[in-house]
This record gives sequence, C-alpha cells and structure tokens, in this order.
Amino acid sequence: MPDLPEVLFVCVHNAGRSQMAAALLRHHALGRVAVRSAGSEPAEQVNPAAAQAMAEWGLDITAEIPTRLSTEDVRASDVVITMGCGDACPVFPGKRYLDWRLDDPAGKPVEAVRPVRDEIDRRVRELLAELLDS
Repeated sequence: MPDLPEVLFVCVHNAGRSQMAAALLRHHALGRVAVRSAGSEPAEQVNPAAAQAMAEWGLDITAEIPTRLSTEDVRASDVVITMGCGDACPVFPGKRYLDWRLDDPAGKPVEAVRPVRDEIDRRVRELLAELLDS
C-alpha cells in the first residue's frame, strides 16, 4: 500500500483558516490523505466564528487545539500550504509549497467567515483532485 500524501496547513494562529482547511480536507479525503495543521503563533482556542461556519456544514472543529508549527511538521509533509504566516515556515527541498491568500477570520462575525470557508473548500477540493491524480 503506498504512503498517504501528507498535507500541512499553516496560518498564524492555527485557529481559523488552517483549522477549517484541515477539517475540510479530512472530510473530503476520506482517509486518503494525512492532514495536519499548525500556527506560527497559536491562539488558545479555535475561532468561534470559524467553528460556527464549519458546524453549518456538519463539521465540528471545537475540540481542535491550536498547535505551534514545528520543523518536524514541515519535514513530514509533502505539501505545505501557508495562509498568511509570512516567513515563519521553514523551507525544505523537495516539498511543495503553496501560499493561499485568504482573509483572516480573526475577530469577524460568522457572516464574514462563510466566504472564507467556501473559498477554502473550493481550494481543498482542487488540491485533493491533484493529490489523488498523481
């Protein structure tokens, strides 16, 4: 059985964008991709508006705990997707890096988070199709 592709989502607080992306990829991949997320400056908890937006789609991220990005997270991943974390992400040869420029949902109401969630879902579905095609 071939190794699963590993994807790491990174944002500053690991409380909104990266948590939503990880949950959506896990949901759509159905075990065909290993998924992790981290932040360069993790928050204490998941963004409540992000959790509410995900709950609207039946996905519960309230138990997720924002974690600090480590060199090992990057080293173990095949694809590293950053979302506004700047230069905080270490770069290793042979890894695929993508930078998804998305609005930060921090401090915004759920109405402002929904379009971010929807765009992340679109990008996650495209990424998954590429990963499963290769």
